[in-house]
Amino acid sequence: QVQLVESGGGLVQAGGSLRLSCAASGRTFSGTRMGWFRQAPGKDREFVASIMWSGSVTFYADSVKGRFTISTDNAKNTVYLQMNSLKPEDTAVYSCALRLGGGPYDFWGQGTQVTVSS
Repeated sequence: QVQLVESGGGLVQAGGSLRLSCAASGRTFSGTRMGWFRQAPGKDREFVASIMWSGSVTFYADSVKGRFTISTDNAKNTVYLQMNSLKPEDTAVYSCALRLGGGPYDFWGQGTQVTVSS
């Protein structure tokens, strides 16, 4: 059974930084893709970033390019999202997700709240 557990959210002032973690367990992850998504109140969930477990082939939403960095630690089965220069509009619940193949993401974590004050 795949489990994804996020941590690292919190309250930060605009311009600050946070690092989110997503600890994965329950299978081998070689060849799969991990993604970070976020959902703000009253808005649809949106893609933030994704990465292959090998650490290659990263994608970012335009809104976070240059500010956020996604990375993996295969030894710890953990994916990170380093968020710098945070803005109030980054406030949302951030969730990690696992995609096994080429279709939709198959497994989701519960999410962690990120709040950026102005």
